[in-house]
Amino acid sequence: MSTLLEQGRTHDCGSLRAADIGATVVLFGWVHRRRDLGALIFVQLRDRFGITQVVFGPDIDRAAHEAATGLRGEFCVAVRGVVKSRGDNVNAAMSTGEIEVEARALEVFSPADPLPFNVADDDRVDASEALRLKYRYLDLRRPSLQKNFVVRSRLATLVRLTLAELGFLELETPYMVKYTPGGARNFLVPSRLNPGMFYALAESPQIFKQLFMVSGMDKYFQICRCFRDEDLRNDRQPEFTQVDVELSFATPERVAEPIEALIRRAWQEILGVTLPAKFPRMTWAEAMGKYGCDKPDLRFGLEFVDVTDLTRSTEFRVFSGAPMVKLIRVPAADAGEFSRSKIDKLTEFVKKRENGGAKGLVWATVKPDGTWQSSAKNLAPELVQAINQRAEAQPGDWLLFVADSFEVASAALCALRLELRDQLGLVAKSGKAPWQFLWVTDFPLFEKTERGYVSAHHPFTSPRLDQLPLLSTDPGQVLAQAYDLVLNGNEIGGGSIRIHRSDVQAKIFEVLGLTEQQTQQKFGFLLEAFRYGPPPHGGIALGLDRISMLMCGAQSLRDVIAFPKTQKGTDLMTGCPSGADDAQLAELFITHRDLPTPEG
Repeated sequence: MSTLLEQGRTHDCGSLRAADIGATVVLFGWVHRRRDLGALIFVQLRDRFGITQVVFGPDIDRAAHEAATGLRGEFCVAVRGVVKSRGDNVNAAMSTGEIEVEARALEVFSPADPLPFNVADDDRVDASEALRLKYRYLDLRRPSLQKNFVVRSRLATLVRLTLAELGFLELETPYMVKYTPGGARNFLVPSRLNPGMFYALAESPQIFKQLFMVSGMDKYFQICRCFRDEDLRNDRQPEFTQVDVELSFATPERVAEPIEALIRRAWQEILGVTLPAKFPRMTWAEAMGKYGCDKPDLRFGLEFVDVTDLTRSTEFRVFSGAPMVKLIRVPAADAGEFSRSKIDKLTEFVKKRENGGAKGLVWATVKPDGTWQSSAKNLAPELVQAINQRAEAQPGDWLLFVADSFEVASAALCALRLELRDQLGLVAKSGKAPWQFLWVTDFPLFEKTERGYVSAHHPFTSPRLDQLPLLSTDPGQVLAQAYDLVLNGNEIGGGSIRIHRSDVQAKIFEVLGLTEQQTQQKFGFLLEAFRYGPPPHGGIALGLDRISMLMCGAQSLRDVIAFPKTQKGTDLMTGCPSGADDAQLAELFITHRDLPTPEG
Protein backbone atom coordinates (compact mmCIF):
# COMPACT_ATOMS: atom_id res chain seq x y z
CA MET A 1 0.00 0.00 0.00
CA SER A 2 1.27 3.44 -0.87
CA THR A 3 2.29 5.87 1.83
CA LEU A 4 0.28 8.99 2.58
CA LEU A 5 3.09 11.04 1.07
CA GLU A 6 2.78 9.04 -2.15
CA GLN A 7 -1.02 9.41 -2.10
CA GLY A 8 -0.60 13.16 -1.84
CA ARG A 9 -2.45 15.92 -0.04
CA THR A 10 -6.10 16.28 -1.02
CA HIS A 11 -6.81 19.48 0.93
CA ASP A 12 -4.93 22.09 2.89
CA CYS A 13 -5.67 22.64 6.57
CA GLY A 14 -7.72 25.74 6.00
CA SER A 15 -10.11 24.64 3.28
CA LEU A 16 -12.48 22.01 4.69
CA ARG A 17 -16.08 23.08 5.30
CA ALA A 18 -19.47 21.54 6.04
CA ALA A 19 -19.90 20.74 2.34
CA ASP A 20 -16.98 18.28 2.67
CA ILE A 21 -18.64 16.15 5.37
CA GLY A 22 -18.33 12.48 4.48
CA ALA A 23 -15.28 12.93 2.26
CA THR A 24 -12.06 11.00 2.81
CA VAL A 25 -9.17 13.45 2.90
CA VAL A 26 -5.39 13.49 3.31
CA LEU A 27 -3.85 16.41 5.18
CA PHE A 28 -0.19 17.38 5.69
CA GLY A 29 1.03 19.75 8.34
CA TRP A 30 2.43 20.37 11.80
CA VAL A 31 0.96 19.55 15.20
CA HIS A 32 -0.24 22.93 16.47
CA ARG A 33 -1.80 21.76 19.73
CA ARG A 34 -2.58 18.34 21.20
CA ARG A 35 -5.09 17.33 23.87
CA ASP A 36 -5.05 13.75 25.19
CA LEU A 37 -8.34 12.81 26.85
CA GLY A 38 -7.41 9.15 27.04
CA ALA A 39 -10.12 7.64 24.92
CA LEU A 40 -9.79 10.43 22.41
CA ILE A 41 -6.81 12.50 21.29
CA PHE A 42 -7.51 15.86 19.67
CA VAL A 43 -4.84 17.35 17.43
CA GLN A 44 -4.95 20.73 15.75
CA LEU A 45 -3.11 20.24 12.47
CA ARG A 46 -1.63 23.43 10.95
CA ASP A 47 -0.21 24.52 7.65
CA ARG A 48 0.11 28.01 6.18
CA PHE A 49 -3.53 27.94 5.04
CA GLY A 50 -5.12 27.31 8.43
CA ILE A 51 -5.87 24.76 11.14
CA THR A 52 -8.05 21.63 11.11
CA GLN A 53 -9.00 19.60 14.17
CA VAL A 54 -8.19 15.90 13.87
CA VAL A 55 -9.64 13.28 16.24
CA PHE A 56 -7.90 10.00 17.05
CA GLY A 57 -9.74 7.25 18.91
CA PRO A 58 -9.46 3.46 19.35
CA ASP A 59 -12.98 3.08 18.02
CA ILE A 60 -12.07 5.12 14.93
CA ASP A 61 -8.75 3.43 14.11
CA ARG A 62 -6.73 1.70 16.83
CA ALA A 63 -3.36 1.87 15.03
CA ALA A 64 -3.71 5.58 14.27
CA HIS A 65 -4.76 6.24 17.88
CA GLU A 66 -1.74 4.39 19.27
CA ALA A 67 0.56 6.29 16.93
CA ALA A 68 -1.00 9.60 18.00
CA THR A 69 -0.07 8.99 21.65
CA GLY A 70 3.51 9.85 20.71
CA LEU A 71 2.72 13.11 18.96
CA ARG A 72 4.13 16.35 20.31
CA GLY A 73 4.04 19.96 19.26
CA GLU A 74 5.51 20.73 15.80
CA PHE A 75 5.78 17.10 14.69
CA CYS A 76 5.43 17.10 10.91
CA VAL A 77 2.76 14.54 9.97
CA ALA A 78 0.26 13.30 7.44
CA VAL A 79 -3.28 12.24 8.32
CA ARG A 80 -5.93 10.36 6.36
CA GLY A 81 -9.45 10.47 7.64
CA VAL A 82 -13.11 11.20 7.13
CA VAL A 83 -14.64 14.65 7.51
CA LYS A 84 -17.33 14.76 10.22
CA SER A 85 -19.61 17.46 11.58
CA ARG A 86 -18.78 18.94 14.97
CA GLY A 87 -22.46 19.31 15.68
CA ASP A 88 -23.08 21.79 18.47
CA ASN A 89 -19.34 22.11 19.17
CA VAL A 90 -18.68 24.52 16.33
CA ASN A 91 -15.53 26.61 16.86
CA ALA A 92 -16.41 30.00 15.39
CA ALA A 93 -12.82 31.20 15.79
CA MET A 94 -11.63 28.72 13.14
CA SER A 95 -12.53 28.84 9.46
CA THR A 96 -12.76 25.04 9.64
CA GLY A 97 -14.67 25.15 12.92
CA GLU A 98 -17.78 23.38 11.56
CA ILE A 99 -15.93 20.11 10.94
CA GLU A 100 -13.28 17.76 12.23
CA VAL A 101 -11.43 14.86 10.66
CA GLU A 102 -11.67 11.38 12.20
CA ALA A 103 -8.23 9.91 11.61
CA ARG A 104 -7.92 6.52 9.93
CA ALA A 105 -4.15 6.71 9.34
CA LEU A 106 -1.20 8.69 10.66
CA GLU A 107 2.25 9.04 9.16
CA VAL A 108 4.99 10.91 11.00
CA PHE A 109 7.32 12.61 8.53
CA SER A 110 9.62 13.89 11.27
CA PRO A 111 9.51 14.43 15.04
CA ALA A 112 10.43 17.72 16.74
CA ASP A 113 12.60 18.39 19.77
CA PRO A 114 11.19 20.63 22.51
CA LEU A 115 10.96 24.15 21.04
CA PRO A 116 12.90 27.18 22.35
CA PHE A 117 9.57 29.06 22.30
CA ASN A 118 5.95 28.13 21.73
CA VAL A 119 4.92 28.63 18.12
CA ALA A 120 1.28 27.90 18.95
CA ASP A 121 0.99 30.92 21.28
CA ASP A 122 1.20 33.29 18.33
CA ASP A 123 -0.74 36.14 19.87
CA ARG A 124 1.21 36.16 23.11
CA VAL A 125 4.65 34.79 22.23
CA ASP A 126 6.93 35.69 25.14
CA ALA A 127 10.26 34.98 23.48
CA SER A 128 12.64 37.86 22.86
CA GLU A 129 13.17 39.06 19.33
CA ALA A 130 16.79 37.90 19.54
CA LEU A 131 15.68 34.36 20.35
CA ARG A 132 13.09 34.38 17.59
CA LEU A 133 15.65 35.61 15.06
CA LYS A 134 18.09 32.88 16.13
CA TYR A 135 15.40 30.33 15.36
CA ARG A 136 13.85 32.28 12.50
CA TYR A 137 12.66 29.14 10.69
CA LEU A 138 10.49 28.40 13.74
CA ASP A 139 9.39 32.01 14.10
CA LEU A 140 8.20 31.90 10.49
CA ARG A 141 5.82 29.08 11.35
CA ARG A 142 3.71 31.51 13.36
CA PRO A 143 0.43 32.13 11.52
CA SER A 144 0.68 35.91 11.96
CA LEU A 145 4.05 36.05 10.20
CA GLN A 146 2.93 33.63 7.50
CA LYS A 147 -0.01 35.93 6.75
CA ASN A 148 2.47 38.80 6.35
CA PHE A 149 4.42 36.87 3.74
CA VAL A 150 1.28 35.92 1.88
CA VAL A 151 0.52 39.64 1.60
CA ARG A 152 4.08 40.39 0.50
CA SER A 153 3.99 37.64 -2.13
CA ARG A 154 0.65 38.82 -3.50
CA LEU A 155 1.95 42.39 -3.61
CA ALA A 156 5.03 41.36 -5.62
CA THR A 157 2.82 39.38 -8.02
CA LEU A 158 0.51 42.35 -8.55
CA VAL A 159 3.50 44.62 -9.17
CA ARG A 160 4.60 42.37 -12.02
CA LEU A 161 1.11 41.91 -13.45
CA THR A 162 0.14 45.56 -13.30
CA LEU A 163 3.33 47.05 -14.67
CA ALA A 164 3.59 44.42 -17.40
CA GLU A 165 0.00 45.16 -18.44
CA LEU A 166 0.94 48.86 -18.63
CA GLY A 167 3.76 48.09 -21.06
CA PHE A 168 6.74 48.05 -18.70
CA LEU A 169 9.56 45.57 -19.31
CA GLU A 170 11.03 43.69 -16.35
CA LEU A 171 14.79 44.10 -16.80
CA GLU A 172 17.74 43.33 -14.55
CA THR A 173 20.63 45.54 -13.51
CA PRO A 174 23.96 44.51 -11.92
CA TYR A 175 24.31 44.07 -8.18
CA MET A 176 28.11 44.43 -8.31
CA VAL A 177 28.87 47.92 -9.58
CA LYS A 178 31.50 50.64 -9.57
CA TYR A 179 32.15 52.29 -6.25
CA THR A 180 31.35 56.01 -6.33
CA PRO A 181 32.01 57.98 -3.12
CA GLY A 182 29.16 60.04 -1.79
CA GLY A 183 25.58 59.12 -0.95
CA ALA A 184 24.92 56.04 1.12
CA ARG A 185 27.80 53.89 2.33
CA ASN A 186 28.46 50.95 0.06
CA PHE A 187 29.33 47.40 0.92
CA LEU A 188 32.60 46.58 -0.86
CA VAL A 189 33.39 43.23 -2.50
CA PRO A 190 37.05 42.45 -3.31
CA SER A 191 37.82 41.15 -6.79
CA ARG A 192 40.02 38.01 -6.91
CA LEU A 193 40.64 38.43 -10.63
CA ASN A 194 41.61 42.08 -10.23
CA PRO A 195 43.84 42.28 -7.16
CA GLY A 196 43.40 45.41 -5.08
CA MET A 197 40.17 46.32 -6.86
CA PHE A 198 36.66 46.28 -5.43
CA TYR A 199 33.08 46.09 -6.55
CA ALA A 200 30.38 47.91 -4.63
CA LEU A 201 27.03 46.29 -3.92
CA ALA A 202 24.48 48.52 -5.62
CA GLU A 203 22.65 50.90 -3.31
CA SER A 204 20.12 51.35 -6.14
CA PRO A 205 19.88 50.69 -9.90
CA GLN A 206 19.76 54.45 -10.56
CA ILE A 207 22.42 54.86 -13.24
CA PHE A 208 21.64 51.63 -15.04
CA LYS A 209 17.93 52.34 -15.33
CA GLN A 210 18.81 55.71 -16.84
CA LEU A 211 21.02 53.88 -19.34
CA PHE A 212 18.02 51.70 -20.21
CA MET A 213 16.25 54.91 -21.20
CA VAL A 214 19.19 55.91 -23.39
CA SER A 215 19.00 52.46 -24.99
CA GLY A 216 15.36 52.91 -26.00
CA MET A 217 13.85 50.58 -23.39
CA ASP A 218 11.28 53.25 -22.69
CA LYS A 219 9.42 51.57 -19.82
CA TYR A 220 11.46 49.60 -17.28
CA PHE A 221 10.74 48.04 -13.92
CA GLN A 222 12.51 45.68 -11.56
CA ILE A 223 11.87 44.18 -8.16
CA CYS A 224 15.43 44.44 -6.99
CA ARG A 225 17.64 44.07 -3.97
CA CYS A 226 19.57 47.12 -2.75
CA PHE A 227 22.40 47.31 -0.24
CA ARG A 228 23.37 50.16 2.07
CA ASP A 229 25.87 50.04 4.91
CA GLU A 230 23.96 52.45 7.15
CA ASP A 231 22.88 52.64 10.75
CA LEU A 232 19.68 50.66 11.16
CA ARG A 233 16.30 51.09 12.83
CA ASN A 234 12.89 49.43 12.63
CA ASP A 235 12.24 50.72 9.12
CA ARG A 236 15.73 50.10 7.70
CA GLN A 237 17.73 47.02 6.75
CA PRO A 238 21.21 46.70 5.17
CA GLU A 239 19.63 44.80 2.29
CA PHE A 240 16.14 45.62 1.16
CA THR A 241 13.81 45.28 -1.80
CA GLN A 242 12.42 48.07 -3.91
CA VAL A 243 10.13 48.31 -6.89
CA ASP A 244 12.21 50.30 -9.34
CA VAL A 245 10.44 52.09 -12.21
CA GLU A 246 11.70 54.34 -15.00
CA LEU A 247 10.07 55.65 -18.18
CA SER A 248 11.04 57.86 -21.06
CA PHE A 249 9.31 61.07 -22.10
CA ALA A 250 8.18 61.41 -18.51
CA THR A 251 6.59 64.13 -16.49
CA PRO A 252 5.80 63.84 -12.77
CA GLU A 253 2.17 63.07 -13.63
CA ARG A 254 3.16 60.36 -16.12
CA VAL A 255 5.23 58.72 -13.39
CA ALA A 256 2.41 59.02 -10.86
CA GLU A 257 -0.28 57.46 -13.07
CA PRO A 258 1.03 53.84 -13.20
CA ILE A 259 2.12 53.99 -9.57
CA GLU A 260 -1.32 55.07 -8.40
CA ALA A 261 -2.88 52.36 -10.57
CA LEU A 262 -0.60 49.77 -8.96
CA ILE A 263 -1.34 50.94 -5.42
CA ARG A 264 -5.10 51.08 -6.00
CA ARG A 265 -5.09 47.56 -7.41
CA ALA A 266 -3.01 46.18 -4.55
CA TRP A 267 -5.24 47.70 -1.89
CA GLN A 268 -8.38 46.51 -3.64
CA GLU A 269 -7.30 42.94 -4.33
CA ILE A 270 -5.32 42.28 -1.15
CA LEU A 271 -7.11 44.38 1.47
CA GLY A 272 -10.51 44.89 -0.14
CA VAL A 273 -10.09 48.67 0.17
CA THR A 274 -11.14 51.13 -2.54
CA LEU A 275 -8.77 54.08 -2.77
CA PRO A 276 -9.45 57.45 -4.40
CA ALA A 277 -9.03 57.71 -8.17
CA LYS A 278 -6.28 60.27 -7.68
CA PHE A 279 -4.00 60.89 -4.71
CA PRO A 280 -3.68 64.44 -3.40
CA ARG A 281 -0.62 66.62 -4.05
CA MET A 282 1.21 68.93 -1.65
CA THR A 283 4.39 70.90 -2.16
CA TRP A 284 7.34 70.42 0.13
CA ALA A 285 6.99 74.02 1.33
CA GLU A 286 3.34 73.47 2.23
CA ALA A 287 4.11 70.20 4.04
CA MET A 288 6.89 71.81 6.04
CA GLY A 289 4.72 74.82 6.83
CA LYS A 290 1.70 72.84 8.03
CA TYR A 291 3.32 69.72 9.49
CA GLY A 292 7.05 70.39 9.94
CA CYS A 293 8.11 67.39 7.85
CA ASP A 294 8.09 66.16 4.27
CA LYS A 295 6.07 63.02 5.05
CA PRO A 296 3.04 64.24 7.00
CA ASP A 297 0.47 61.92 8.53
CA LEU A 298 -2.88 63.22 7.22
CA ARG A 299 -5.09 60.89 9.28
CA PHE A 300 -5.70 63.61 11.88
CA GLY A 301 -5.54 67.37 12.21
CA LEU A 302 -3.28 69.56 14.38
CA GLU A 303 -1.91 71.61 11.53
CA PHE A 304 0.61 74.28 12.55
CA VAL A 305 -0.42 77.90 12.80
CA ASP A 306 2.27 80.47 12.00
CA VAL A 307 1.98 83.59 14.20
CA THR A 308 5.49 84.94 13.64
CA ASP A 309 4.23 88.15 12.09
CA LEU A 310 1.84 88.74 14.99
CA THR A 311 4.48 88.34 17.70
CA ARG A 312 7.25 90.54 16.32
CA SER A 313 6.53 93.54 18.56
CA THR A 314 5.47 91.79 21.75
CA GLU A 315 7.35 92.41 24.99
CA PHE A 316 7.46 88.66 25.57
CA ARG A 317 11.02 88.07 24.40
CA VAL A 318 10.60 84.34 23.87
CA PHE A 319 8.34 85.29 20.97
CA SER A 320 9.79 88.58 19.78
CA GLY A 321 13.38 87.29 19.70
CA ALA A 322 12.61 84.14 17.71
CA PRO A 323 12.91 83.83 13.93
CA MET A 324 9.74 81.75 13.88
CA VAL A 325 6.77 81.26 16.22
CA LYS A 326 4.30 78.49 15.44
CA LEU A 327 1.62 76.75 17.45
CA ILE A 328 -0.50 73.64 17.54
CA ARG A 329 -4.09 74.08 18.66
CA VAL A 330 -5.40 71.09 20.60
CA PRO A 331 -9.21 71.25 20.63
CA ALA A 332 -10.94 71.14 24.00
CA ALA A 333 -12.59 67.82 23.12
CA ASP A 334 -9.16 66.21 22.77
CA ALA A 335 -7.36 68.16 25.49
CA GLY A 336 -9.80 67.34 28.26
CA GLU A 337 -7.20 65.35 30.18
CA PHE A 338 -4.42 67.93 29.82
CA SER A 339 -2.80 69.12 33.00
CA ARG A 340 0.20 71.18 33.96
CA SER A 341 2.16 68.00 34.67
CA LYS A 342 1.43 66.68 31.17
CA ILE A 343 2.45 70.00 29.67
CA ASP A 344 5.70 69.83 31.65
CA LYS A 345 6.36 66.36 30.21
CA LEU A 346 5.66 67.60 26.70
CA THR A 347 8.04 70.50 27.31
CA GLU A 348 10.80 68.08 28.23
CA PHE A 349 9.85 66.01 25.19
CA VAL A 350 10.48 68.81 22.66
CA LYS A 351 13.77 69.71 24.35
CA LYS A 352 15.30 66.34 23.47
CA ARG A 353 17.65 66.44 20.50
CA GLU A 354 15.88 63.59 18.74
CA ASN A 355 12.61 65.51 19.03
CA GLY A 356 13.88 68.79 17.61
CA GLY A 357 15.92 70.21 20.50
CA ALA A 358 13.68 73.22 21.13
CA LYS A 359 14.41 75.57 24.04
CA GLY A 360 11.02 74.81 25.49
CA LEU A 361 7.28 74.94 25.02
CA VAL A 362 5.01 77.92 25.64
CA TRP A 363 1.44 76.96 26.52
CA ALA A 364 -1.88 78.68 26.80
CA THR A 365 -5.42 77.52 27.49
CA VAL A 366 -8.34 79.63 26.31
CA LYS A 367 -10.78 80.81 28.97
CA PRO A 368 -14.53 81.27 28.32
CA ASP A 369 -14.01 85.02 27.79
CA GLY A 370 -11.24 84.47 25.24
CA THR A 371 -8.39 85.43 27.54
CA TRP A 372 -5.58 83.01 28.35
CA GLN A 373 -4.15 81.18 31.25
CA SER A 374 -0.62 80.89 29.93
CA SER A 375 3.09 80.61 30.53
CA ALA A 376 3.49 83.58 28.15
CA LYS A 377 3.79 86.90 29.97
CA ASN A 378 3.04 90.50 29.03
CA LEU A 379 0.97 89.68 25.98
CA ALA A 380 -1.34 92.48 24.94
CA PRO A 381 -5.06 91.57 24.81
CA GLU A 382 -5.08 92.56 21.16
CA LEU A 383 -2.30 90.02 20.42
CA VAL A 384 -4.13 87.27 22.30
CA GLN A 385 -7.27 88.04 20.32
CA ALA A 386 -5.38 88.05 17.02
CA ILE A 387 -3.74 84.68 17.77
CA ASN A 388 -7.09 83.21 18.83
CA GLN A 389 -8.63 84.39 15.59
CA ARG A 390 -5.86 83.01 13.38
CA ALA A 391 -5.79 79.69 15.22
CA GLU A 392 -9.62 79.52 15.32
CA ALA A 393 -9.23 78.89 19.04
CA GLN A 394 -12.30 78.21 21.19
CA PRO A 395 -12.77 78.14 24.98
CA GLY A 396 -11.10 75.07 26.47
CA ASP A 397 -8.58 74.72 23.62
CA TRP A 398 -4.89 74.43 24.39
CA LEU A 399 -2.30 76.32 22.34
CA LEU A 400 1.23 74.89 22.31
CA PHE A 401 3.93 77.20 20.92
CA VAL A 402 7.52 76.65 19.81
CA ALA A 403 9.61 79.76 19.17
CA ASP A 404 12.91 79.05 17.42
CA SER A 405 14.58 78.77 14.02
CA PHE A 406 12.62 77.31 11.11
CA GLU A 407 14.49 74.02 11.38
CA VAL A 408 14.10 73.61 15.13
CA ALA A 409 10.50 74.81 15.26
CA SER A 410 9.53 72.48 12.41
CA ALA A 411 11.24 69.43 13.90
CA ALA A 412 9.99 70.03 17.45
CA LEU A 413 6.38 70.68 16.46
CA CYS A 414 6.42 67.71 14.09
CA ALA A 415 7.59 65.43 16.89
CA LEU A 416 5.06 67.01 19.27
CA ARG A 417 2.23 66.53 16.78
CA LEU A 418 2.99 62.82 16.43
CA GLU A 419 3.33 62.44 20.20
CA LEU A 420 -0.08 64.05 20.68
CA ARG A 421 -1.48 61.75 18.00
CA ASP A 422 -0.44 58.72 20.00
CA GLN A 423 -1.22 60.07 23.47
CA LEU A 424 -4.69 61.33 22.58
CA GLY A 425 -5.68 58.58 20.12
CA LEU A 426 -6.37 61.17 17.44
CA VAL A 427 -6.33 58.79 14.46
CA ALA A 428 -9.23 56.75 15.84
CA LYS A 429 -11.15 59.90 16.76
CA SER A 430 -10.69 61.66 13.43
CA GLY A 431 -13.16 59.63 11.38
CA LYS A 432 -10.87 59.93 8.35
CA ALA A 433 -10.13 57.07 5.99
CA PRO A 434 -7.43 54.82 7.48
CA TRP A 435 -5.21 55.02 4.38
CA GLN A 436 -4.05 58.55 3.58
CA PHE A 437 -1.81 58.74 0.52
CA LEU A 438 -0.06 61.94 -0.51
CA TRP A 439 2.37 63.08 -3.19
CA VAL A 440 4.87 65.60 -1.85
CA THR A 441 6.41 67.61 -4.68
CA ASP A 442 8.81 70.47 -5.44
CA PHE A 443 11.57 69.60 -3.03
CA PRO A 444 14.65 71.81 -2.75
CA LEU A 445 17.26 70.65 -5.24
CA PHE A 446 20.18 71.26 -2.87
CA GLU A 447 20.94 71.25 0.82
CA LYS A 448 23.45 73.75 2.19
CA THR A 449 26.20 72.37 4.42
CA GLU A 450 29.39 73.78 5.91
CA ARG A 451 31.27 72.42 2.91
CA GLY A 452 28.86 73.81 0.33
CA TYR A 453 25.87 72.42 -1.51
CA VAL A 454 24.94 68.75 -1.66
CA SER A 455 22.17 67.10 -3.66
CA ALA A 456 18.98 66.72 -1.67
CA HIS A 457 18.07 63.66 -3.78
CA HIS A 458 20.92 62.72 -6.15
CA PRO A 459 22.93 64.72 -8.68
CA PHE A 460 20.87 63.48 -11.64
CA THR A 461 17.62 65.04 -10.41
CA SER A 462 16.37 67.72 -12.76
CA PRO A 463 15.72 71.23 -11.49
CA ARG A 464 12.53 72.95 -12.49
CA LEU A 465 13.30 74.23 -15.94
CA ASP A 466 11.87 77.68 -15.22
CA GLN A 467 14.46 78.06 -12.45
CA LEU A 468 17.60 77.22 -14.42
CA PRO A 469 18.96 80.81 -14.16
CA LEU A 470 19.00 80.47 -10.36
CA LEU A 471 21.68 77.78 -10.62
CA SER A 472 24.16 80.59 -11.27
CA THR A 473 22.76 83.19 -8.88
CA ASP A 474 21.06 81.44 -5.94
CA PRO A 475 21.23 77.63 -6.08
CA GLY A 476 19.64 77.25 -2.65
CA GLN A 477 16.34 78.55 -4.04
CA VAL A 478 16.14 76.05 -6.90
CA LEU A 479 13.36 73.50 -6.67
CA ALA A 480 13.69 69.95 -7.96
CA GLN A 481 11.34 67.97 -10.14
CA ALA A 482 11.29 65.44 -7.32
CA TYR A 483 8.37 63.74 -5.64
CA ASP A 484 7.77 61.37 -2.73
CA LEU A 485 4.78 59.11 -2.17
CA VAL A 486 3.72 59.19 1.47
CA LEU A 487 1.32 56.91 3.33
CA ASN A 488 0.16 57.68 6.87
CA GLY A 489 3.32 59.59 7.66
CA ASN A 490 5.69 57.07 6.04
CA GLU A 491 7.63 57.64 2.86
CA ILE A 492 6.94 54.60 0.67
CA GLY A 493 8.50 55.84 -2.55
CA GLY A 494 10.66 58.58 -3.97
CA GLY A 495 11.67 59.66 -7.42
CA SER A 496 12.31 62.49 -9.83
CA ILE A 497 12.57 63.63 -13.39
CA ARG A 498 16.21 63.16 -14.40
CA ILE A 499 18.61 65.53 -16.11
CA HIS A 500 19.15 64.59 -19.75
CA ARG A 501 20.81 67.79 -20.97
CA SER A 502 24.60 67.77 -20.68
CA ASP A 503 24.82 71.54 -20.06
CA VAL A 504 22.41 71.32 -17.14
CA GLN A 505 24.23 68.29 -15.74
CA ALA A 506 27.56 70.12 -15.99
CA LYS A 507 26.10 73.08 -14.11
CA ILE A 508 24.79 70.83 -11.35
CA PHE A 509 28.22 69.26 -10.90
CA GLU A 510 29.71 72.75 -10.78
CA VAL A 511 27.33 73.78 -7.98
CA LEU A 512 28.23 70.59 -6.12
CA GLY A 513 31.91 71.58 -6.30
CA LEU A 514 33.01 68.67 -8.49
CA THR A 515 35.92 69.22 -10.81
CA GLU A 516 35.77 67.98 -14.36
CA GLN A 517 38.27 65.28 -13.44
CA GLN A 518 36.14 64.12 -10.50
CA THR A 519 33.04 64.14 -12.67
CA GLN A 520 34.70 62.01 -15.33
CA GLN A 521 36.08 59.62 -12.74
CA LYS A 522 32.70 59.05 -11.09
CA PHE A 523 30.20 59.40 -13.91
CA GLY A 524 32.13 59.58 -17.15
CA PHE A 525 30.39 56.57 -18.69
CA LEU A 526 26.95 58.08 -18.02
CA LEU A 527 27.90 61.46 -19.44
CA GLU A 528 29.35 59.70 -22.47
CA ALA A 529 26.01 57.94 -22.98
CA PHE A 530 24.20 61.26 -22.74
CA ARG A 531 26.06 62.42 -25.88
CA TYR A 532 23.96 60.07 -28.00
CA GLY A 533 20.41 61.36 -27.89
CA PRO A 534 19.06 60.61 -24.39
CA PRO A 535 15.28 61.07 -24.05
CA PRO A 536 13.71 63.05 -21.22
CA HIS A 537 13.04 60.48 -18.51
CA GLY A 538 12.11 59.99 -14.90
CA GLY A 539 11.08 57.36 -12.43
CA ILE A 540 10.53 56.28 -8.88
CA ALA A 541 11.51 53.57 -6.41
CA LEU A 542 8.91 52.10 -4.05
CA GLY A 543 9.92 50.33 -0.86
CA LEU A 544 8.38 46.87 -1.17
CA ASP A 545 9.32 45.98 2.40
CA ARG A 546 7.85 49.17 3.84
CA ILE A 547 4.63 48.92 1.83
CA SER A 548 4.24 45.30 2.95
CA MET A 549 4.83 46.34 6.56
CA LEU A 550 2.11 48.99 6.40
CA MET A 551 -0.37 46.74 4.61
CA CYS A 552 0.13 44.09 7.30
CA GLY A 553 -0.04 46.52 10.21
CA ALA A 554 3.40 45.32 11.33
CA GLN A 555 5.66 47.39 13.57
CA SER A 556 9.00 46.53 11.99
CA LEU A 557 10.47 45.65 8.61
CA ARG A 558 11.76 42.50 10.29
CA ASP A 559 8.15 41.25 10.35
CA VAL A 560 7.96 41.23 6.54
CA ILE A 561 11.53 40.24 5.62
CA ALA A 562 12.01 36.50 5.84
CA PHE A 563 15.57 36.47 7.17
CA PRO A 564 16.33 39.97 8.43
CA LYS A 565 19.35 41.44 10.15
CA THR A 566 19.37 42.96 13.62
CA GLN A 567 19.88 46.68 14.21
CA LYS A 568 23.59 45.87 14.37
CA GLY A 569 23.45 44.28 10.92
CA THR A 570 23.92 40.71 12.16
CA ASP A 571 22.12 37.48 11.33
CA LEU A 572 21.68 35.68 14.65
CA MET A 573 20.65 32.44 12.96
CA THR A 574 23.69 31.93 10.70
CA GLY A 575 26.23 34.01 12.62
CA CYS A 576 26.71 36.47 9.78
CA PRO A 577 28.91 38.47 9.28
CA SER A 578 31.80 36.17 10.03
CA GLY A 579 35.55 36.23 9.69
CA ALA A 580 37.62 34.79 6.88
CA ASP A 581 40.67 32.58 7.21
CA ASP A 582 44.10 33.51 5.91
CA ALA A 583 43.79 31.26 2.86
CA GLN A 584 40.57 32.94 1.74
CA LEU A 585 42.08 36.37 2.25
CA ALA A 586 45.25 35.42 0.41
CA GLU A 587 43.20 34.56 -2.71
CA LEU A 588 41.90 38.12 -2.58
CA PHE A 589 45.34 39.59 -1.88
CA ILE A 590 44.13 40.86 1.48
CA THR A 591 46.06 40.56 4.72
CA HIS A 592 44.84 40.78 8.29
CA ARG A 593 45.48 43.85 10.37
CA ASP A 594 44.87 43.79 14.10
CA LEU A 595 41.65 45.55 15.01
CA PRO A 596 41.97 48.47 17.42
CA THR A 597 41.10 47.63 21.00
CA PRO A 598 39.05 49.97 23.19
CA GLU A 599 41.16 51.98 25.62
CA GLY A 600 41.12 50.74 29.15
